[in-house]
Formats: sequence, structure tokens, C-alpha cells
Amino acid sequence: MSFATTRRVVIEDVTPRVDDGRFPVKRIVGDVVTIEADVFADGHDAVAADVRYRRSGQRAWRHVPMEFVVNDRWMAEFAVTEIGRYAFTIEGWVDHFATWRRGLEKKRDAGIVDEADLQIGSGLIEEGADRAKGADALLLADTAARLRDRTRPIEDRVEVGLDDEVAAAMRRSPDRTRSTIHEPTYEIWVDRERARFSSWYELFPRSWGEPGSHGTLADVADRLDYVADMGFDVLYLPPIHPIGRTNRKGPNNSLQAGPDDPGVPWAIGGPEGGHTAIHPQLGTVEDFRKLLGRAADLGVEIALDIAFQCSPDHPWVEEHPEWFAHRPDGSIQYAENPPKKYEDIYPLDFETSDPEGLWEALKGVFEFWISEGVKIFRVDNPHTKAFPFWEWVISELKSRDPELIFLSEAFTRPKVMYRLAKLGFTQSYTYFAWRNTAWELREYLTELTAGEPREFFRPSFWPNTPDILTEYLQTGGRGAFITRLVLAATLSSSYGIYGPAFELMEATPRLPGSEEYLDSEKYQIRHWELDRPDSLAPVVRRVNEIRRRHPALQRNDGLTFHHTDNEQLFCYSKRDGDDTILVVVNLDPAHVQSGWTSLDLAALGIEDHHHQFQVHDLLVDRRYMWQGPHNFVQLDPDQLPAHVFAVRRRARTEEDFDYYL
Repeated sequence: MSFATTRRVVIEDVTPRVDDGRFPVKRIVGDVVTIEADVFADGHDAVAADVRYRRSGQRAWRHVPMEFVVNDRWMAEFAVTEIGRYAFTIEGWVDHFATWRRGLEKKRDAGIVDEADLQIGSGLIEEGADRAKGADALLLADTAARLRDRTRPIEDRVEVGLDDEVAAAMRRSPDRTRSTIHEPTYEIWVDRERARFSSWYELFPRSWGEPGSHGTLADVADRLDYVADMGFDVLYLPPIHPIGRTNRKGPNNSLQAGPDDPGVPWAIGGPEGGHTAIHPQLGTVEDFRKLLGRAADLGVEIALDIAFQCSPDHPWVEEHPEWFAHRPDGSIQYAENPPKKYEDIYPLDFETSDPEGLWEALKGVFEFWISEGVKIFRVDNPHTKAFPFWEWVISELKSRDPELIFLSEAFTRPKVMYRLAKLGFTQSYTYFAWRNTAWELREYLTELTAGEPREFFRPSFWPNTPDILTEYLQTGGRGAFITRLVLAATLSSSYGIYGPAFELMEATPRLPGSEEYLDSEKYQIRHWELDRPDSLAPVVRRVNEIRRRHPALQRNDGLTFHHTDNEQLFCYSKRDGDDTILVVVNLDPAHVQSGWTSLDLAALGIEDHHHQFQVHDLLVDRRYMWQGPHNFVQLDPDQLPAHVFAVRRRARTEEDFDYYL
């Protein structure tokens, strides 16, 4: 420490930050970032502070003046207008002019201003004029001269010194020679809008052909209208690569596969190639390009599965045996998750003697598909690969293409899931599928949207996946599927379903107590009757339409929970500006539930408890007049187990209703 230091300002508790700045906070292009910090100094001098920020690659810092909030807490805001990395920090200094001005105001009120006070001020303002430019420099120079002019009454000169325009000009040209610049510098990673708001649909291309045939990428392209018409903007494909023959699994995970059994898509690799090859029965790279083009025409992006594991037939097994763990007898260790065994899959060994070769090869997989136009990747089991690898590879890839999106499929311990998000994963699967009661949902959503994870963790809610068929869906019938759809799509700005299993309400488990599907697509080709009259596709379409029309559902902030006198009725709202959505869901899939709401009217933008307001149920296009916090609700799961209301706070004209349709 230097004993001659004159940097008196202390800067503490800067927010937002993640792990004291070790990782960037996350925002979306166009967001306004709110920065806060404690800024203070010894003694009674006034202090001032700026937020300094710049985009990666820029040399000059931009400055935003901070405003005092309370108790030495200061705040400033700035917009992030481009995708990519930003840096920010805080600069604070003792503001001698503000100290003088505050004292002069007190002396004026007490009637004890003397000539020395004005001379001190003129000197400070004259120094400010030397720092300023243009009109500010002229104003400050003139003000300093007027303060020194003893021919004018002292009262008039005091008012000149206290002029607000003078104070503003001095603030624009402060004396920073003894300022404190906070260390460390913090980072913000800014993504495109789809990183926050997206609707995913998962399908197995091999099941989208004619009955009795192996589907192709061309079949998916031909039937892509089905996905787009339901309102999905991301189509996620499980691995489309060659599937190994060695130890191939048969239907329902049987150990013996027949000659025509297709195997598990996650057992990647065969004589035809590995992670950069396409399964011959699915088509060619040209077919994949046509699918990308067709999807783009419909406003849909293709997301590919990245599963860093190999079948025993993958070319890497012979070319790079050092990339795999070996048993004492020299054989390669297959994957296990006791009691489950995956004899058809070899995991990669991240403690290999050739980490550089392995890491570069894995990065090359991403680079290949990025070169083909893919910008969204769902990553299989990233928690079973080395954390440093993910931080390195995601940083490398996003430095070249910041529009990339990575969805983490890590159903594991919370801190591991959060670490992956900090390392760079854009979105993450969550525990949503197993949160069924109102209490569980409130606790979990509060953690995700009001706690520290909101700065770096973007949840994606999936009511089902090829691996997850919850007991709630197995036993709840049609009402259960609609309930989970509405919850997923309105609680989280990003959500997805595995279809057509979801909209066709596939609910039979392979074994009692199991979450595995009977006759799962993971092990065999299925044929889906997409035009079944009981399909939930119209409900899914309506929910996605509501999401697109209402900005409140496109964010995870602005979430408020409202009480009801029946815990089976789960009530919450989201608000963005003038757009407010209020949702009430019957969590009981078997019985009619009714009760009274106890609404937080302020959260809905309603100030007068006696004021009537309209709620428009967007699912069925019905309007109700409500008044005050207590209103009656009854929901029948055999009809429709949810209300999705647009809240109308004032009665206007009939034409105004159109916005809420």
C-alpha cells in the first residue's frame, strides 16, 4: 500500500456479478442493464461515480453517471445494443465542487456566506472550464468570472454558483485525477433474443416416414408445416449420425437386436463415419441443407444434438484408443449408470494422455455443423465431460459466432447445472418435470427468477422428453398434459415438448414405477397418427400463439405468485410494461377444483381495490369482469384445466380488445 495515496473513494458490492466476476452475467440484446454499487469516502465530502462500460474490441470506455439511491448505494443503467461480450466497472471520486455547492447552499440559508466561499467556488469552476469543451466550457468560464465579480451583490453571485445548469456542466467534466477505478472488471454476455424466448419441438426423423419405412430428413422437410403450424420456432433432432452395430440395443432396451432393429441414435458411429456423418437411411448432407432451408422459410431453426460418446464401431475407437478409458484386461470401458448398463456406448476419457487432440476433435464437430448453418445445439449429458473443456470450447466458438445457442441437458445436482450455465451454456433443462405441487413450483421458480441464478441460468421447461415420462403424465390423462403444457409455456419463456408423444398423450411406461416409455422411439421406429381427433395439437398451437402475441410471456422476470384459498389452484402473473398475463391452473388432473383468488393488484397494475377490471381468457376467448383481489375460479380438468387471462386494467373501446386476442 502507498502511504501517499489520495484515492479516498471506496467501491463495494457491485451488482450484477457472478462469483465475484469470475463469470459473466447474461443479458439479451436490447436489454437495459442496471448496475448498482456502494460508493463512499471518509469524512463528509460528496462523492460521485460513473459506470464505465465497453463492448469487446472497443478501446474507449463509455461513461454513465450513477445516481444516489440510499445508504451509500448508487445506480446507473445502460442498454446493450449488440450481441457479444461487454465489460463494465465503477469509477468513483471525491466531488469537491458538489461538496462546495452543498455547503454554499447551507450557508446561504443561514445567511453566513463570505467572499472566501465564492472565491473557492470560482476556482473549482474555472478548473472545470479547462476540462470542458464547447458550450460547457463557455458557461463555466463565464460563471467563474461572475463569481469573482465583487461589483455584483453577493446574493446574486451565490445564486449564480448554485445554478443547476452549472452543476450539470461540472458533472459532465469532473475532476477524475484522484478517482478510484474498481477492480475487477465485470463481464456481460449478450445473446440474441432466441436465447431467452424459444419454443422447442423434438422429433425422431426416422419415425416420420410412411408406415413400415425408415423416415428421412426429406420426410421431415415435407412435413415441417406440422411443426411450424403449432407455433414452434426450434426443431430439435436427436443424433442424426450413423449408429453402431456392436452391442446394438433392441426394442425396449433389450440386449439382443434383430437384423432390422435401428439401434439407439446416441450410440454414434459406424463404418459410414462418426459425429460429422449422417446416417445413410436418413439421407445426405444435401438433404440436411434442404431441411435447413425449408425450416428457415417457415421461421424455424434446426437444433442438433451433440452427444460426445461413441459406439464401439466409431472410427475414433480404432484411430484414437487413447481417448477412451480401458479396463484392466485392455478392453474399452462401456458406459454405466448403475444399475443401468450401456454396452453400445463408449464414453470419452477427459483424463486422456492426449487432451489437446481430443478437445480439438470435439471442437471440430461443432465447427463442421456450424459451417453447415446450424446455430443451436442441444448438448447431451454435458455434466459427464470436463468443465474446463466446456468453458474453452464454448468461448472459442462464440468468439467467432456469438449467435450460437447451447442447451444443456444436465439432469444432475443443482450446483453442477449452475456451473455449466456459468461456463457458457445458454439455456438448461431443469427439474420442472418433477415439480407438481403449488408449493414446489413457487419455491423452484423463486429460486430461478428471484435468486442469484437469474443472472446466469436460463431455464427451459420440458414436461416430457424421450427419457422422461413422469407419473403425473402416466396417470393424469388429457388434463394432466394440458396442465403441464400451460405451466411450462407460461412459467418459462423457453420451453419444449417431445412430440408427437406429447400432443398424442403417450402415457404408458415400460415398467411400473419407470419413467421409460413402452416401445420408446429411442430403440425402435414408431408411426404417429398426427391427425388423430383427440390430438392436443390445437391446444399447443393456441398456447404458442398466445406466447408470441404477449411480451410478458417472453421473459422470466416480472413473475408474481398470487394466493388462492385452494392449493390445487395455482395462480401467478407475468407483466412487461402494459402487457399483463394472469394464469390460474388446476393442478389436480382428476377432479374439479374451485376457490377464491387473493390477487396482488399492484403487481397487475391495478391501484384501486374497488376498480373493476376485465380478464380475457385467451385459451377460449371469454371475458369476465372482476373486482378487487377476491374472485371466484372453478376449473374442470375434463374440460380445460387452466385460464390464461390477459388483464385489462381500464375500460376503453371495443377495438382495444383486439390486442388481447
